[in-house]
Amino acid sequence: MDALIKEKLYRAGIETDSAIERFMGNEALYERFALGFTEDRNYETLLKAMEAGDTKTAFTAAHTLKGVCGNLSFTGLLRAVADIVEPLRAGKLETAKAVLPQLTEQYEKTTEALKEWKG
Repeated sequence: MDALIKEKLYRAGIETDSAIERFMGNEALYERFALGFTEDRNYETLLKAMEAGDTKTAFTAAHTLKGVCGNLSFTGLLRAVADIVEPLRAGKLETAKAVLPQLTEQYEKTTEALKEWKG
């Protein structure tokens, strides 16, 4: 991975060094999983569930998304999704909806950086 893309990913909240360590130094494997994130549907499921008032499904999607972000060292997105997981766990849909704009902003920032990396 070149230094320019690494810097762009870092500015988007993606810590590639710690992730590659977690992938036992296998940069190609990390790249495959990180770039595959753009196909993950948990964010979409979360939005639809929140819109429908389905707190349980929203929590499951948010919690899964949080785990994926943690494994891939998408720390910016991890922090944003963590802020929505806990209200959903407590069944507080309106509280979760209040922080949804921040999650959406970070999600877009993350996926845009990944798409740029993907080329």
